[in-house]
Amino acid sequence: MRDSGVNKPSTEAPPARIAIVIPAFNEAANIVSVLQEIRSVCPYEIFVVDDSSTDNTVIVAESAGAIVVPLASQLGAWGATQTGMRYALRNGFDTVVSMDADGQHEASSIEELLAPVLRGDADVVIGACTERGSTLRKIAWLMMKRVSGLSLEDITSGFRVYNYHAIKALASWRATLLDYQDVGVLMLLQSKGLRILDRPVPMQVRLDGKSRIFHSWLIVGFYMSQTLVLGMSKRRLSSKRQTPTAGGVS
Repeated sequence: MRDSGVNKPSTEAPPARIAIVIPAFNEAANIVSVLQEIRSVCPYEIFVVDDSSTDNTVIVAESAGAIVVPLASQLGAWGATQTGMRYALRNGFDTVVSMDADGQHEASSIEELLAPVLRGDADVVIGACTERGSTLRKIAWLMMKRVSGLSLEDITSGFRVYNYHAIKALASWRATLLDYQDVGVLMLLQSKGLRILDRPVPMQVRLDGKSRIFHSWLIVGFYMSQTLVLGMSKRRLSSKRQTPTAGGVS
């Protein structure tokens, strides 16, 4: 009798479970427009991580259909994003799209960024827009890339897609020690052997408010000093690991 194949187990991988994580601090003026734009182009679950906002960000985000994850104390954009990743991981999601709450990231680019990860061509994809930003941001990019050795175009973009392996790496305690999502996070991912790609995307100006970092020379100075020290230390540690000892040279 011929085997009809009806009872054969499927060899196809199950579809990815995708969540969108949006860190938000006092974004009541922007978050509804951002959520509506996302809903208009994709069906994925949206987690808004409220970074102890003092306005009504939580109320308006919930009213727009997002699941809000409130933080008891302010952790900053990276701490809030990491919280969202952990929440997604605990709830069975294996792919995370991170986006800003200020309207800069266009939801129409989500599927384009997801594609390399879903095909298995990359573990992380960054939405890069090198045309954006002030002189402060461009100077910061140049210095950070030279010190860290990173070759990616836009290392401060928060518009990213992470697969399961990247989420696991960034949910770890080592990533908790980081204050920002750029050099430290990217070098941690590289140290795990994960493949990182950047893809050019358009970005808009903020709908309202201003950047938490790139609006003040004082804040940029603190940010740069911390990031540059981290980049140099990570790069030196990596070089030491790759240099063979005298006893290992034949």
